[in-house]
Amino acid sequence: MKKNDLKTAAMIFLVFFRIGCFTFGGGWAIVAQMEQEFVNKRKLITKDELLDIVAVGKSLPGIMITNDAMLFGCQVAGIPGGIAAVLGIVCPAVIILSIVTIFYGLMKDNHWVKSALSGIQAAVVPIIVTAAMSLGGEIVRERRKLVIFLIAIALLLFTGIGNVPLVLTAAAAAVVWRTFFKHKEEGGAQ
Repeated sequence: MKKNDLKTAAMIFLVFFRIGCFTFGGGWAIVAQMEQEFVNKRKLITKDELLDIVAVGKSLPGIMITNDAMLFGCQVAGIPGGIAAVLGIVCPAVIILSIVTIFYGLMKDNHWVKSALSGIQAAVVPIIVTAAMSLGGEIVRERRKLVIFLIAIALLLFTGIGNVPLVLTAAAAAVVWRTFFKHKEEGGAQ
């Protein structure tokens, strides 16, 4: 284990801990914060890499954001980074839920708590929409990704296909596309 990996893992833990403390709205709101922090600000990964992490994390069993955190952490700082990212994103929720559980009886009918939660719910929607638009914009820049995206949307809307077969079909389509059209794409880029 390199000293630099441990330093990076500590930074990842602190950033994910902060994100976990102050991000409401679940996985997609956290992905928006990851994009802001790690793509735009620190430039540790690209938007395409974040899209890949989200795609793989969402298709694995378990909680999407912990999967994403582990994949991101491992990519940036190896196994210590993955562990630090997961601990960083999970610890705030465990702490906050423990406190809420202890004081639930006092808070459940409190007017101020209900009002604050309503405000949080209203603010979460634009955060999630912004993340979808920002990351989704990367998809439409490449014809291959756009075609796979449009076919996936059509299959979701007009068939009873489930998420797992859809993801596997999209992955297979991307492999076939790259296999048969790779020389054409490389020739056009030169």
